Amino acid sequence: MLVALAVLLGCISLYLNQDWFATENIQIHHRSRPARQFLSRRNKRPDPQQAVNPVFFWWNRNLKLTSIKVIAVHEIETNKYPQPIWHLTSDSNSVPTKELIYGVPVRGMRPSVKGAIPDPLEPGVKYRLFIEAGQIKAEREFEPMGRTP
Repeated sequence: MLVALAVLLGCISLYLNQDWFATENIQIHHRSRPARQFLSRRNKRPDPQQAVNPVFFWWNRNLKLTSIKVIAVHEIETNKYPQPIWHLTSDSNSVPTKELIYGVPVRGMRPSVKGAIPDPLEPGVKYRLFIEAGQIKAEREFEPMGRTP
């Protein structure tokens, strides 16, 4: 009788604390700010025609990303199959990362369409970033800021 009671209490404890075994949610953050010198070297040179400041994304842990997509929110609302303006994929060899910059290549990932380049972002337009790391998925809505000197 005591063993059955102990097993029952153990099962109840596991049920009440089941979030201990759940995967951690990914918390994505973003920031749109003027490029600094280190970014200029990374991109070779900043594009003077770009209308927005670079957009930086980071999250709460290292992830081996399998997909990155950026889609305009108005496309998501009006189209059944919205077209991404930036889409990278990885089959197996992406490097664990905790951050990325819109439009900058990510090691171990390639454009989903060979030779595709990211479309420029527009100020005042809302976009949504979708990231996948295996079975883990997350998304974040953002609006880039216009270029500042």
